[in-house]
Amino acid sequence: MSLRSEGFPVRVLLFAIVVGAIAIGTITTAQAQAPDNPQPKVEIFGGYSFLRPGVNVNGTAINLDNVPAGWGAAATFNVANHFGLTADFGAHYHTFPNIVSQEPVAGADVHLGTFMFGPHLEARTAHFALFGEALFGMHRIAVTNSAFPPDNAFGLAVGGGLDAHVSRHIDLRLAQLDFVHSKHSFGTAAEPADVTFNSLRYRAGVNILLGVAPPGPPPSAVCSVNPMDVYAGEPVTATARAMNFNPKHTLSYSWSGSGGKLSGKDSSASVDTTGMSPGSYNVGATITDGHKHEASCRASFNIKERPKNPPQVSCSASPASVLAGTPSAITCSCSSPDNTPDYPVQASIGNWSASGGRISGSGNTATLDTTGASAGPITATATCTDSRGLSSRATASVNVEVPPAPPQASKLNEITFARNSARVDNTAKAILDDVALRLQREADARAVIVGFAEPKELKPTTLAAERAANAKEYLTKEKGIDPGRIETRTGSGGGMKADIWIVPAGASFNEPGTEVVNVPPTKVPYGRHAAPVRKKKKATTQ
Repeated sequence: MSLRSEGFPVRVLLFAIVVGAIAIGTITTAQAQAPDNPQPKVEIFGGYSFLRPGVNVNGTAINLDNVPAGWGAAATFNVANHFGLTADFGAHYHTFPNIVSQEPVAGADVHLGTFMFGPHLEARTAHFALFGEALFGMHRIAVTNSAFPPDNAFGLAVGGGLDAHVSRHIDLRLAQLDFVHSKHSFGTAAEPADVTFNSLRYRAGVNILLGVAPPGPPPSAVCSVNPMDVYAGEPVTATARAMNFNPKHTLSYSWSGSGGKLSGKDSSASVDTTGMSPGSYNVGATITDGHKHEASCRASFNIKERPKNPPQVSCSASPASVLAGTPSAITCSCSSPDNTPDYPVQASIGNWSASGGRISGSGNTATLDTTGASAGPITATATCTDSRGLSSRATASVNVEVPPAPPQASKLNEITFARNSARVDNTAKAILDDVALRLQREADARAVIVGFAEPKELKPTTLAAERAANAKEYLTKEKGIDPGRIETRTGSGGGMKADIWIVPAGASFNEPGTEVVNVPPTKVPYGRHAAPVRKKKKATTQ
């Protein structure tokens, strides 16, 4: 049997201490259990065990074979978060030479067993459990076919391991590495032997988890939008709320949407709805924690149909009442009730028209020309059209007043005379009586008497003037009409007559072919004129 360096146990011990320190350091820095790998109440381990003996006899290291045949078992009772108490059992079987005399002993099978207790520290992640423990108890060695009786001695084991989480109740122990130390006394008084074990033990197997709290609800998310109903151009804010994630994990948010320009940052996002058509849209978030946990949610919002109210228009006229020929200014105001800062709707006036006169306009104003218009109302109309093509009409009324025609002279009647006579006969007197009544009723009116004579009559020019003068004489002398209200004229039209004209107040007499004359009436009552001397007919010779 060959000897190894005495430093082997020291290296093994240092390695075990380092492994234990790493395990304990990791455990003490853990702050919370993974939600999908909670700490169980009880853990029961069973599996394979491999041993590197590391034997030292009377201070001399002995190079013994590794022991591949072994088993291990343990029961851990977790009494607090990350902390438990472990009862550990194990055994290894192998055939060794006489480790005291270093001579082979036929059939000398060595049984190494442990039964220890101690604290157990553990930290769990979503997929692994890292633990460390320090165990104290009994270390037993028994050699068959040997004079040495079995020996029980104090033993300790320090180490840790790594379990892979498979399911709610099962972990696979990938590796457990322990440093196991014990010291036994063998031999006789003549040949004593102190056998020290500084062993390195490896285990792997199945760890059964009992008393595991039922898994909590899986990670989830709830999305909301505000406001839910908007017009295109109004912003929408979306918010995602994560639930049932490990609060120690950093969450990442990924936003998506079915319309609009989406800008997401952490748990909120904004949607620019400019230019979006009316309808229903959605926005959603996917939340991850970097540990393969994920949750998604979506929320909907609506783009409302914009109101399509026609524009509002009103018109007014100034002045609202004019004399014919006087213009009136028409002014209209026009706007859309749907116009907002984020949705501008422009409106303008056009298509001016009028029921009378002539109208011309530009922009919101127009001018109504009433020249030649009939008396009565004129309706001016304008059309207001918005940028969406909707239109409305409005009117303004202008009342046109036509002044009455200026008073005009009118022929009232005429009287006739006999040939070469200016005498006012009874027929003429009756007509002149009616004229007098008219002048009496219309005190501000006056009369014009136009005398006429035939060219073949005797002194026709004088006769025409006398006929007018005699008619005036009858009205003034017999009927009491103020002479100043009667004007006499002669006319050139011919005829044995006198025309009687009534001239209302404010009117003038300008009948063409007449001229004013002022002659006294004839001495013959009311203008009797001597009849011309008729020539005697020559007697015919019989």
